[in-house]
Amino acid sequence: MATPEAGALAGAILVYLFFFAVAPPFRDLASLSSVLYVSSIYGIPALAVALLMIGGEFDLSSGVAVVSSALLASMMSYELTANVWVGIGASLAAALAMGALNGYLVIRTGIPSFLVTLGSFFVLGGLNLAVTRLVTGSVATHDIADMDGFAQARALFASSFDVGGISVRVTVVWWLLFAALATWVLRRSPYGNWIYAVGGAPQSARAVGVPVRRVKVALFMTVGFAAWFVGMHQLFAFDTVQSGEGVGKEFYYIIAAVVGGCLLTGGQGSAAGAVLGAFIFGMTTQGIIYAGWNPDWFKFFVGVLLLAVILLNAGVRRWQAAKR
Repeated sequence: MATPEAGALAGAILVYLFFFAVAPPFRDLASLSSVLYVSSIYGIPALAVALLMIGGEFDLSSGVAVVSSALLASMMSYELTANVWVGIGASLAAALAMGALNGYLVIRTGIPSFLVTLGSFFVLGGLNLAVTRLVTGSVATHDIADMDGFAQARALFASSFDVGGISVRVTVVWWLLFAALATWVLRRSPYGNWIYAVGGAPQSARAVGVPVRRVKVALFMTVGFAAWFVGMHQLFAFDTVQSGEGVGKEFYYIIAAVVGGCLLTGGQGSAAGAVLGAFIFGMTTQGIIYAGWNPDWFKFFVGVLLLAVILLNAGVRRWQAAKR
């Protein structure tokens, strides 16, 4: 109960019990599979965003970066008539470069990451629409399902497998593997100590030899990698990509990280908390559907439930502080 993710765990239990009571379809194992899938799609970027927030920074371009990665991989593969892995590799390089650029601008200019990545958000959003229309003549990419390498890429990024008769998406496995890796980095490696240090006390961290600039740039690149990975899932799950998607998703990633115990001021949080935050979001979005509530009220219900969980999280933190 003394850990940052304690409030998220309590919130996850309450949200699960709530929808278990009000939405009978929510109780089925197949529904749990859908919840885990939605959670993983938000959870993979949320892990990277959580690491960045622990390091004291934000990235508001992560939502559109997901779509940018998918668009670039699709168009490069199709227009060059190349194996899809060519597009995948080029997209990964571009995503890492964009993350590095965001980090470099934040470090070199001293401008808050909120503003730098807000600019990146508009740049990428504009490029997504303009370049896609210029290259393809429409707002969506061409179908690449018949191209070389597509089957292998789909198996890696967008396949599914059965467990006890229930279909499980491979993104759930990747999500948990990335969470385990992030947990190890934060808890067992010197780099994890550096992340907490640059987020909690950057001047003191620099004074004791922590490479603050390199750590922050690497964290922005980690967000770029996570956005690329989810973008590849979207591309190979649906064969085509709509250029206008992704707007607003960055707030979901930040919400998941905050619900999981990350402070907006940096220096606190965990990978496990980000997993729980994404799981809460997945349960909320799918639970509303299974409850049969009016979809016109969808965002309202999501907002109310997530706000309740955030308040619960804050209450647990106050209780923890009082116990100390």
